[in-house]
Amino acid sequence: MMKKWTSPKEVLDLIAKEEVKIVDLRFMDFPGLWQHFSVPVCEVKESTFEEGLGFDGSSIRGWQVINESDMLVKPVAETAFIDPFFEHKTLVMICNICDPVTGEDYTRDPRNIARKAEKYLQTVGIGDTAYIGPEAEFFIFDDVRFDQNEHEGYYRIDSVEGRWNSGKEESPNLGYKPRYKEGYFPVPPTDKFQDMRSEMMLSLQDLGVEMECQHHEVATGGQAEIDLRFAPLVEMGDNLLKYKYVIKNVATKYGKTVTFMPKPLWNDNGSGMHTHLSIWKDGQNLFAGDGYSGLSETCMYAIGGILKHAPALLAFTNPTTNSYKRLVPGFEAPVNLAYSSRNRSAAVRIPMYSNSPKAKRLEFRCPDPSCNGYLAFSALLMAAIDGIQNKIDPGQPLDKDIYDLPPEELASVPHTPATLEEALLALQADHSFLLKGDVFTQDVIDTWISYKLRNEAKALALRPHPWEFAMYYDI
Repeated sequence: MMKKWTSPKEVLDLIAKEEVKIVDLRFMDFPGLWQHFSVPVCEVKESTFEEGLGFDGSSIRGWQVINESDMLVKPVAETAFIDPFFEHKTLVMICNICDPVTGEDYTRDPRNIARKAEKYLQTVGIGDTAYIGPEAEFFIFDDVRFDQNEHEGYYRIDSVEGRWNSGKEESPNLGYKPRYKEGYFPVPPTDKFQDMRSEMMLSLQDLGVEMECQHHEVATGGQAEIDLRFAPLVEMGDNLLKYKYVIKNVATKYGKTVTFMPKPLWNDNGSGMHTHLSIWKDGQNLFAGDGYSGLSETCMYAIGGILKHAPALLAFTNPTTNSYKRLVPGFEAPVNLAYSSRNRSAAVRIPMYSNSPKAKRLEFRCPDPSCNGYLAFSALLMAAIDGIQNKIDPGQPLDKDIYDLPPEELASVPHTPATLEEALLALQADHSFLLKGDVFTQDVIDTWISYKLRNEAKALALRPHPWEFAMYYDI
């Protein structure tokens, strides 16, 4: 496991020892894409960690206006790692964003929001650490093409594993293509990406990211999952960025392309990011107890907060129009807001792999990997804290297959939002729990809603869909 550096001096010593040529400075934009710029090592001194380096914030999505464009990146020493993909030896550091005039942390910096969420947990005295464990799924494709203009629109995906290629002339076609919904998880040669996924997992370990397992997922066409070991909230936000970066670049090395888009294939399972949460204090797991499924009263209240605020939460945990193509019945996606032990059709599940108090946690199954991890994890924690503070009763568990409930019983179970716009409207109506401790500011909430509505929900609504032609062209 890679050593974690704790001070600017240690990072500078590492640069000298490894003969690093370039320092790459990274941060996350508002919607959730990693950004970077590079400087020669001579530009990085101990003072740089305090004073920062300037860049144009007006060119970053959802950030500054043009007349307030100057921003600072301040590298965080403990995030340093040697990039495994660049030709010239490059040291990467994740940065915090600051205003150059006031010196204050930038309120729209997602990492800053995550840092404030961790601090708020400690300030209110509930716990000192929130552990997050996401299970991010993704697809490995061989080719993807898409375009839309005023008179045409299409996408085309291909995969050597795709069941749709069973009859294709491949000179020769060797078969062994996972059937729809049956990719979990035959051995090779049906599973064609074992070595690639192992390289992804080992590469992440080399960067200091603790891993748990890797495997094929349910869908055909190369769906995969590589699980990160749980970590504190901000650290997991950093790790999720490294995760996506490594997976995409290893796939590129193999001539493949990876997407974390939740539902790229119609009529097969989409990619979720089931997210595990537990809150600890003084080395004790506050979610362990002698109640339902070995949970504490604190954990039950946390579940109550998550279920109550779930429609608003999904604006951050499921933040794309495509997210709601996954959240439909019949594909293992949790569309009903209930909790249960073992039942994977519930929005909140209590994993039962172990009875150890240390392993007790809740699993929020709605999120998908298109999300901005810093924002999604922070919103999830804030909903849990609100449930604990206000002792929100989650009601009775639903220990049965939700999809097989009779209609009259199913009608009483609340549902997830059906569209991104519906989730954004829920956030607009229910966000006071996010404003506590100044974790999310009103500006962040307003900017998120307006950005997502204008650039995504409304933009999609304006465009004809290919299936509309099949349904309506001859009317």
